[in-house]
Amino acid sequence: MERFETRDALQAHLHSIRVQGQSIGLVPTMGNLHEGHLALVEAARNDSDYVLATIFVNPLQFGPAEDLDSYPRTLEEDCSQLEAHHCDAVFIPSAEEMYPGGLDNQALVTVPGLSERHCGASRPLHFSGVCTVVCKLFNLTNPDIAFFGEKDYQQLQVIRKMTQDLCIPVSITGVPTARLPSGLALSSRNNYLDPSQLETAAILQATLKEAAGKLEQGNQEFKRIEDSAKTRLTESCFQPDYFSICHASTLEPATTGDKSLVILAAAWLGQTRLIDNIIITLR
Repeated sequence: MERFETRDALQAHLHSIRVQGQSIGLVPTMGNLHEGHLALVEAARNDSDYVLATIFVNPLQFGPAEDLDSYPRTLEEDCSQLEAHHCDAVFIPSAEEMYPGGLDNQALVTVPGLSERHCGASRPLHFSGVCTVVCKLFNLTNPDIAFFGEKDYQQLQVIRKMTQDLCIPVSITGVPTARLPSGLALSSRNNYLDPSQLETAAILQATLKEAAGKLEQGNQEFKRIEDSAKTRLTESCFQPDYFSICHASTLEPATTGDKSLVILAAAWLGQTRLIDNIIITLR
């Protein structure tokens, strides 16, 4: 597996790959890889000729009081895992390489509407940072396909809309969430949880499943279902941020005529903010 730290070296190499007629699959990550990330690599391996991963803890998507400095960084272990899963190359830029003019002078990419609810309401700078770095990575690498996990469902939909609106010729593939046997979605931030919290954290997915079951049984009292779920989370030592039943594409509040739904949830467990979702197709 080849490693690249500069844009010029990476782009020269990718040019040689394209000349050979190979398709490029991109897997953007912030490192501290787990089985969820590696599932993206496997999907890219199956759907493209050449797999490129990126490891970059993007400062632009962290708010002032968020965990940029403490975010886990495990570069050598990450590279070993990527190589074991037959990733062809990894791009490991510095912040100076990605933002040579500095963060304060960086042009920003925003997706209005879709990015303003849910996580966007709680983290107002987050999606602008995500979209900006993903747009830059797309422009730097010109992949045929890019792979993102469905755990960050709102992020996935925001990136899809950005790609469509800006006419970026990249196909976006969502990959199902990888989970522990308890149902807890794999996340780098799970590293912040102690053993007792890890056990409690699985209640978030259980609460989502319980709410989904009510919807599948025909219950359309969305507000009551949401409120009941938040009560259960609060009683289980979570501090709910949101628990929202939404149209699966627009992420607007669900209406009684909607058949494609997603329930989005975010909650604090101690000092750790967890997100998860469940996708539902009603008959």
